[in-house]
Amino acid sequence: MRLDKFLKVSRIIKRRTVANEACDAAHVTVNGRVAKASYEVKVGDIVEIGFGSRTLKFEIKNVSDNVSKADASEMYTVLE
Repeated sequence: MRLDKFLKVSRIIKRRTVANEACDAAHVTVNGRVAKASYEVKVGDIVEIGFGSRTLKFEIKNVSDNVSKADASEMYTVLE
């Protein structure tokens, strides 16, 4: 699954276009490297997103195309 789609499906970022723009602006890193929106995420990847002065760091636990709102938080584990 593409990184921008994962961010939208997991409800970390509300819209896929916003996720795409965040990747283009180099606010998203995967495993310590700046990642493009087209990056194929895998279980175990460590993703960091910079939201202004705040940083969200999480590990991907599950990759699924269709997830309910209640199960979206089970797709990742927040670190730190």
